[in-house]
Amino acid sequence: MAGSNRSASLKDTQRSIPIGTLNATLLTTVMYILSVFLFGALATREELLTDRLLTATVAWPAPAVIYIGIILSTLGAALQSLTGAPRLLAAIANDDILPVLNYFKAYEGSEPHVATLFTSFICIGCVVIGNLDLITPTITMFFLLCYAGVNLSCFLLDLLDAPSWRPRWKLHHWSLSLIGALLCIVIMFMISWAFTVVSLALASLIYYYVSLKGKAGDWGDGFKSAYFQLALRSLRSLGANQVHPKNWYPIPLIFCRPWGKLPENVPCHPKLADFANFMKKKGRGMSIFVSIIDGDYHESAEDAKTACRHLSTYIDYKRCEGVAEIIVAPSMSDGFRSIVQTMGLGNLKPNIVVMRYPEIWRHENLTQIPSTFVGIINDCIIANKAVVTVKGLDEWPNEYQRQYGTIDLYWIVRDGGLMLLLSQLLLTKDSFESCKIQVFCIAEEDNEAEELKADVKKFLYDLRMRAEVIVITMKSFEAHVENGGGSWKDDPQEAFTNAQRRIGVYLSELKETAQTEGRPLMEGGKQVVVNEQKVDKFLYTMLKLNATILKHSRMAAVVLVSLPAPPLNHPAYCYMEYMDLLVENVPRMLIVRGYRRDVVTLFT
Repeated sequence: MAGSNRSASLKDTQRSIPIGTLNATLLTTVMYILSVFLFGALATREELLTDRLLTATVAWPAPAVIYIGIILSTLGAALQSLTGAPRLLAAIANDDILPVLNYFKAYEGSEPHVATLFTSFICIGCVVIGNLDLITPTITMFFLLCYAGVNLSCFLLDLLDAPSWRPRWKLHHWSLSLIGALLCIVIMFMISWAFTVVSLALASLIYYYVSLKGKAGDWGDGFKSAYFQLALRSLRSLGANQVHPKNWYPIPLIFCRPWGKLPENVPCHPKLADFANFMKKKGRGMSIFVSIIDGDYHESAEDAKTACRHLSTYIDYKRCEGVAEIIVAPSMSDGFRSIVQTMGLGNLKPNIVVMRYPEIWRHENLTQIPSTFVGIINDCIIANKAVVTVKGLDEWPNEYQRQYGTIDLYWIVRDGGLMLLLSQLLLTKDSFESCKIQVFCIAEEDNEAEELKADVKKFLYDLRMRAEVIVITMKSFEAHVENGGGSWKDDPQEAFTNAQRRIGVYLSELKETAQTEGRPLMEGGKQVVVNEQKVDKFLYTMLKLNATILKHSRMAAVVLVSLPAPPLNHPAYCYMEYMDLLVENVPRMLIVRGYRRDVVTLFT
């Protein structure tokens, strides 16, 4: 290894190190084997075991020749180590592998004086001990660990067929490196199992410290190739078939681009990163944080790379396991459509889209935000992705803010059990562990309530989920019209009447514009169809559901409710009015829409 330690001083390292190493190994092997035969020819077994300076005893012309040779060889080995070790220490320091070694850095072409002094002190300390037999096993262990590490790296790189692994030595085979690594470990245990255990423990601690504190250099290691191949094999083994509900994990796609502005120098809403952690059991899982930059790709590519690095750093700061992706697109809608189609590989594609509810849409942009929001939901439905929209994100608790009360689920439509699963994941976090789950089911008739309650209780029992089931009777819009003769239109609630009025004004403007330009009713470049009865039905349903939530869940820690699908060819503005009526005066709500598959199973 002497040539490798002084590789910076060699003119052609790729030529000099192999030739020098092989010649040195061959020469020393011949000398050692010849020494065995010569000593065996001139001395008995007893003399070999008792006379520690047998060489001096048989030397010609006098024993002093051997004494001088021992001193010269010792000085030579010491000078070799004293020139190689400081350079190796300085090279490690220059690579920022261990931050604690920054004091030993040396500029290129200069002598590592500080490293040389430090190495000299270590050598002097070992000499002062006065017992080489105590030091020898320790030094031997470190040398054997070094050789085992080199052999192991060669074994991994050759076995995993890394494209960058192109050894000039054509007779190399991965089995030779494996045998060499195993021989080093076996010899270590043969010398001293206690020293071996201590050396391996110390090497493991150094490796852990480097992985924790060290900076990534411009060099690779064999383990990274092993991780890469393992990831590829695992991905192939998952296949493209649907994962069984028992093995289903949420892979949230966190939509970082907000409806509005974020605090300066923050690439993602801080509470979105916290919420991503809340969706994982014990932090296990992967999140994909995405953001979109409006513009031309050729002009904004560098800005996207910078933003991606910034977002990655922020994810690490928030201690969230995930990756960052930034794309450039002409508009947010186009960018999201590209993301939802292409993001992920095989079964590691994101299955839940998480975004903030656009509470500020009325103050920012009355047309663009609703059309974008509805477009995102429709894209998720077509791509078979679940959707979780967080209302009241600014008030979402972090991991240190303990919540009390209940987690209320308003289970209106079949969502594959996603709302139930999300509520159970919330309970695994310290913030919500003191809460209890309440499941509210909607029945249209009183005589259906008891049967529905029994069915839901049995279903939850089979799922091994603890929750209180409450059945609420709520008349449908059609039944209400038949019984009340349309008196619901005179509902005194201000939010309801205001929504009716705003929708009427908006639709009048659309119709007026369409008549003036002589074209069909259009919104955002798309033809829309307005059914006033459907508008009234949505408004009534959202009003009654909001009133029910405020009556039963005003003090709840968080409310989960089903997200209604946007009606086909319906104005996006009207849908936003419906949603605003649903979330009115509810401080913290998760609006959830599942997808065409189950995420919980009855099978144990």
